[in-house]
Parts: sequence; structure tokens; C-alpha cells
Amino acid sequence: MRFFSVPSLIFSAVCAAAAPVYADPSPVVVELFTSQGCSSCPPADELLHRLAQREDILALAYHVDYWDYIGWADVFAAPEYTNRQRGYAHVGGRNMIYTPQMIVMGREDVVGADAMQIAEAMENYLGHKPRVKLSVTRSGSRLNISLPAMGEVADKEMRVQLVRYMPLRRVDIKRGELAGHTLDYANVVESHETLADWDGKAALDVSVTLPDDLPAAVLVQEWPFGPIVAAARAE
Repeated sequence: MRFFSVPSLIFSAVCAAAAPVYADPSPVVVELFTSQGCSSCPPADELLHRLAQREDILALAYHVDYWDYIGWADVFAAPEYTNRQRGYAHVGGRNMIYTPQMIVMGREDVVGADAMQIAEAMENYLGHKPRVKLSVTRSGSRLNISLPAMGEVADKEMRVQLVRYMPLRRVDIKRGELAGHTLDYANVVESHETLADWDGKAALDVSVTLPDDLPAAVLVQEWPFGPIVAAARAE
């Protein structure tokens, strides 16, 4: 059985919104913190699936592990994704974490199933020019990342991060709050690692070898858990 509970009309409003045209736009990064053990998460998962179809949005699903105790261990969950969500909460002065939650560009805290609130949060970023010029090229298993010098030291150190994700996975959930449902999950994060910390004073060039052909993305983010200043796919 498939699970649908968010009106398709709202989905269409979010996913069809036109973005302004600028030179070298950077995709809007939308991070969803979700769980297969959370009964309120499927509408947010479906929304992220729709957002993932847009070229100007980099949608990433981080599955957390704190719902596993209720009878179904999320097969995509990892404690480091829970820690990432906790990091955002700490920096944002929030005393709790919850699912589903979306973080837009490392700044906006949005209830993950609230399509209109997410659309409003993205309006400030669609078509934006990144603060730094990030170049990412992929040749086979080799990924090359370049950042030119900013000309001055940034106010905060920035962290260059590599995210690898699975474009689509289907799961039959047999226990827990969603027992009996078959759900599709888009852009499920498989790994998230730090490549370098960078102050912007000098150019940065990083090369890594990818172990498989999964899509990848690079995030440049003020650290700790601050705004995302640039992002790029490497599919």
C-alpha cells in the first residue's frame, strides 16, 4: 500500500514555482531529517521526492536513528545524521529535535511536511548567486573540487563536505507505526564526510576517489552548522 496524505495541489505550488535567472546559480540545499519509524514523516518524504526532481534544488534525506526503538529500525539511519540535526538545533538555540524537519540552506528551520512554509523559506534562495565560486568536476571515479581565494579571510571558517546519496529507494515497512506501508525515498544520504576546513584566504583544490557511481554533492558551509554558502552536484 502506498501512503499519500499531502494534497497534490500544494506539491504543485512548491515544485512548479519559477526561479529567477542569474549567472552561475547555486542550487537551494534542502535537508530533510526523517525516519521510517515516524508516522508523520511520509508526507515530508513525498515532498522531498518532488523537490528532488528540480535542478535548482539539492534535496537530501538524512534518516535519523532515534525512532528505531518503537519497533522498526530505519535501514538508512545513522547516528551521525542525528548528530547533524542536533548540531543545527544547538546553533539555532533550539532545545529539541523532531521529525520531519527540513533545514533550508543551513538557516531556515521548517516543519518538513508544511509545503507552503517550505516554499516561503526557499523564495529567498532560488536562483541565488553563491558567496564563493565552487567548481566540481567528475571524471569516472575521480572528483575534483576547486574554490578560488576570496581575497580576505572569511568571518567564520568554512567546511567543505562531500555527500553521496541514493536517488531512489523503496522499502517495505513491516513493523512500527508505518507497518504494512511500502514507501519510496528520494536522495537518501549514504555518506557525509568532511573534505577540508577553509578560511577563504587561499585557493583550495581537493581531489577524491569515489568508491562507486552514486551521485554526489559538495557543500561549502560556515562552521559549525551555519549557512551553506555554495553547493554543487557531481552526478
